Amino acid sequence: MQSDPRRPNDLLRPIGERLTAAPVQMDQKSYGKMTRGKLKPEGRLDLHGMTLAEAHPELIAFVLGAQAVGKRLVLVITGKGKNKDEGYAIPVRHGVLRHQVPQWLALPPLKQAILQVTPAHIRHGGQGAYYVYLRRRR
Repeated sequence: MQSDPRRPNDLLRPIGERLTAAPVQMDQKSYGKMTRGKLKPEGRLDLHGMTLAEAHPELIAFVLGAQAVGKRLVLVITGKGKNKDEGYAIPVRHGVLRHQVPQWLALPPLKQAILQVTPAHIRHGGQGAYYVYLRRRR
């Protein structure tokens, strides 16, 4: 585990590294196309400027609605966040939504709807967005 030299007290690896290291749950060929930005998202949700309280219900409604109409790949844009660390003893993460969205996606009711979450290709937002690959509705 390598830490960010600008954040020596941060024990967690960056969120992008953690998602990339997660096991692939979907078809390997589709996963490769998705991570290279070759698959076009069928829907997108932009959470820029929202608070956590506003963003969470929007995310739930969007993901479950996209799955209900048969979409497979959607893009969730969180933005990169602003660096607000002011040098206090406890480090402050920047990009609150960027760190919180993957956690929400891993919890019910969204967990059963999602097959894979990975950082988006630079063409679709890079570090400020996530690809969410949805399960087929049964």
